[in-house]
Amino acid sequence: MGKYVALYYSTPAHMEAMKTASPEDMQEGIKSWMAWSQKCGDGIVDFGAPLGGGMKVAKSGSSPSDSGVMMYSILQAESMEGAMALVQDHPHLSWPGDGEVEVYECMNLPPM
Repeated sequence: MGKYVALYYSTPAHMEAMKTASPEDMQEGIKSWMAWSQKCGDGIVDFGAPLGGGMKVAKSGSSPSDSGVMMYSILQAESMEGAMALVQDHPHLSWPGDGEVEVYECMNLPPM
């Protein structure tokens, strides 16, 4: 079983839709995320958390991130295809403004 990181991306339109959503819409959104997590069961290692205030750090200095990453989850699956299947119908994809999910395999480091 491999581990995978799912990164949830938002566009400015997606973020604006979230800011202006009614409390009822937010509750429905939470319900849909909970239903997704129950469907995935053991496929979710860490549900994750919202991310904010991202910063890029380089030798030349730091600056606010413009990547659009807004949340992460840690998943487990037998393959990349299995991990992708876990997010195929994720509720994040149905919000207005083209939300996206990227999935990355966590690679094993050689012994140190």
